[in-house]
Amino acid sequence: MERRELEYFLAIAECGSFTAAAQTLRVAQPSLSHAIATLENRLGGRVFHRLPQGVSLTPAGEALIEPARQVMRDLSTATDSVREVLGLAGGRLDIVAQTTLAVDPLAELVGSFLRAHPRVAVHIADPELGWDVTAAVRAGECELGMVDSTEEVLEDLASMVLPGREIQAVLPSSAAPGDRAELTPADLAELDWVSTPKGTATREVIENTVGVRGGGPNVMVETAHQAMIVPSVLAGAGATLLPASMAGEAGKQGATIMSLRPRVIRRGVLFWRRGPLSPSAAEFVRLVEELVRRGPGDHSRE
Repeated sequence: MERRELEYFLAIAECGSFTAAAQTLRVAQPSLSHAIATLENRLGGRVFHRLPQGVSLTPAGEALIEPARQVMRDLSTATDSVREVLGLAGGRLDIVAQTTLAVDPLAELVGSFLRAHPRVAVHIADPELGWDVTAAVRAGECELGMVDSTEEVLEDLASMVLPGREIQAVLPSSAAPGDRAELTPADLAELDWVSTPKGTATREVIENTVGVRGGGPNVMVETAHQAMIVPSVLAGAGATLLPASMAGEAGKQGATIMSLRPRVIRRGVLFWRRGPLSPSAAEFVRLVEELVRRGPGDHSRE
């Protein structure tokens, strides 16, 4: 197989039609059709069902998706490795992370990385569900992944536990804490909640924390839009639980921030497929290992 054939195959699979893929790749559609016909001849069967409106993958096409993605990534890794040996700047870093981790600690980690490697292009994808994150790495769509729980099954992947982040309660500004400095699970059970859907990191921490004494949280507002959480709390719709850094930003907007008793600490995981990493990904992993070793709060470079 040729690289061009696999590139065209993946583009058609992602775009859903030859026409859309040709526009995305900026190639003539006959060239695209010819490349796929050649690929199908090599394989001995069709990889696409041709439909009146677009295409769909055949079983053979489904079987080819993941290997094709990995081949393309391996070729990219080989190219980047040669460039590194030749002293050429550049490369690309692909990371998929849940939203809460994308805010903290990923944003700061990427900043530290780019200060040392300013010409590397960084792409961050953020499906909120943890299993979507791991699937993206296993399928070769992204090289590195971050999930907001050490409970995720990662036996087939290389991984590193990230420093813990304290979780705090974020309440409407009208919620007076009274003489309480902290909230207990019993206090939390009395509150209404604003949360993302089941299976997301925010929902998981709310359910695990509020449900300590039996019974689930009373979720008044459920939204898939993480950016809507704090505005909803400020509008008085309910409370939520967020990492301390995100809670602090909500506090600057007027929300009431309270600590929890007992403390709730979440530890995320950085992970990747076993085997060689691209130079950019390998350097990012090395940077994170260094920062984890130094401990929280020290992101300076020697």
